[in-house]
Amino acid sequence: MTNSSRPVAVFDLDNTLADTAHRQRFLEAEPRDWNAFFAAAPQDPPLAEGVALALRSAEECEIVYLTGRPARCRRDTLDWLAAHGLPEGRLYMRANGDRRPARLTKLEILRELADGREVRVLVDDDELVCQDAERAGFTVLRARWAAPSAALKDAQEREGRT
Repeated sequence: MTNSSRPVAVFDLDNTLADTAHRQRFLEAEPRDWNAFFAAAPQDPPLAEGVALALRSAEECEIVYLTGRPARCRRDTLDWLAAHGLPEGRLYMRANGDRRPARLTKLEILRELADGREVRVLVDDDELVCQDAERAGFTVLRARWAAPSAALKDAQEREGRT
């Protein structure tokens, strides 16, 4: 844990900063093609609203990225963040074999971040993550600027994949 006294702003990636619409087709097929879904992530266009919010937040806060993407996607994710001019920040990812729902894994990390630090805001598109974070006392901003995906929502909650 850093000893910075700056508050933390926590940003989700998929459908908060990165537009996943072009790769949803891999989740709509049966069986779902997770390898292709994650392999296509480097081509995600940035979501202007989310990027602008992250840049504004970096003026006052330490930026932390909290994603349900598996750890095997770390290099691609860091390269994507840098390529799109997002602020530097720690990146928390799901362990490769972790299949718990995103609302559980993300709340666990939020609580760790809040130990001795102010978590100013969580920005996420997953309604269940947002609800659980609010119930735990966190300030939440719902990222509603990307087209919702039923397949992605199911993957986040029931399959513990993103």
